[in-house]
Amino acid sequence: MTVSWRKWRASWRDTLLLLREFRQPLSLFTLAIFGSGVLYFLAATQVGEPLDSLTEAVYTTLSLSFLQPLGDFPSHPLLQVFFFIMPIIGIGLLATGLADFGVMLFNRRARSKEWEMAVASTFSDHTILVGLGHLGYRVVQNLHSMEEPVVVIELNPSVDLIATVQSMNIPVLQDDATRQLALEAAGIRQARTIVLCSQNDSINLQIAVKARNLNPGIRVVIRIFDDDFAQSLQEQFGFTALSATSMAAPAFAAAAAGADVTRPITVEGQAFSLGRICIGKTSRLRGLDVSVTEQKYDVSVVLLKRAGEPDMHPSGERILAEGDTLAVLGNPQRISILVHDNQ
Repeated sequence: MTVSWRKWRASWRDTLLLLREFRQPLSLFTLAIFGSGVLYFLAATQVGEPLDSLTEAVYTTLSLSFLQPLGDFPSHPLLQVFFFIMPIIGIGLLATGLADFGVMLFNRRARSKEWEMAVASTFSDHTILVGLGHLGYRVVQNLHSMEEPVVVIELNPSVDLIATVQSMNIPVLQDDATRQLALEAAGIRQARTIVLCSQNDSINLQIAVKARNLNPGIRVVIRIFDDDFAQSLQEQFGFTALSATSMAAPAFAAAAAGADVTRPITVEGQAFSLGRICIGKTSRLRGLDVSVTEQKYDVSVVLLKRAGEPDMHPSGERILAEGDTLAVLGNPQRISILVHDNQ
């Protein structure tokens, strides 16, 4: 979905939300018109200036509300009161609501929370990132460079980070992700992946379990400081648990995009991870040979598995095909790019 189309949909949904907020003054205006119409009909009958029908009486009070009276000015003082009171009631109720609606419609910056929720509601098959700290911001950058759709949830983001992330056309919801409503506002039921980058293991786990309950098929990538606990989570719940080293952001992004990526290790100042990907029907890797893949993405293919037969360090002439499983070694950032082209 293009950015312009997403903004159009967000504008439409935001306008619908505003119309819901406008229901109260509109309901009061409607009630005032019908109520006054009934009173005018009864009063006109009592004072000897009857109308043909109740519908005509309601239409008369509606016309009076917009200073457009129908017919002659009544002779009885009781009916004359309606001609002076109805414009005040009708215009007062409707004008106040319309003024508030117009301000909110054309000044969406003053309603940034509602606008961000409207934008987030247009996403599907996307990644939800919780925790816009140092690691979270780096993960967002990597996902954005991979052209992955992202919605961010952060309770207390810094102003600078919000501005930077929003400049990437990524919505930031300022909310507590432990709340079900916050996750639903981010589109948890339509999301493909949730990445949990807060610095609190227990909160990350709480959100992960809640996300899986709301969307049983969602992929969970979770930041866990304890390696043993991380391994246990992966075995029991199928979560992808990664450590939070300063170089782990590309690995988080690659895992969010669907690759199994190990925690980076540093060799002579360079970060390396081992990633596993499966080549699908739409993969841009189909038809490439191993040597071209290694040169193009600056990775090493250490295993190619086809039809259940593993080939360690496959020949450079082997052509990649749908259904192949690759194990690649390289910089997490390069693996992220490879994963993106494999989708």
